[in-house]
Amino acid sequence: MAVSRGDLRLRLNPILCDGLGYCAELVPELISLDEWGYPIVDRRPITDDRWLRHARRAVAACPRVALSLVEADASDRR
Repeated sequence: MAVSRGDLRLRLNPILCDGLGYCAELVPELISLDEWGYPIVDRRPITDDRWLRHARRAVAACPRVALSLVEADASDRR
């Protein structure tokens, strides 16, 4: 079974993240930065194709591989 765009969301591994902020520049609709420059990721499923493209670019651009796209679970679909 293929995963559709509404079934994906961004996940951040805060241990790997160095707070460089590339992700927030590439997809500001889904990622903001806290006062120290670390990302705050929107946990809702991605429903827009354009945002999904940008989210994939942000995942690929993360130098620490701290950002990933994962399957959303039922608690994320609010």
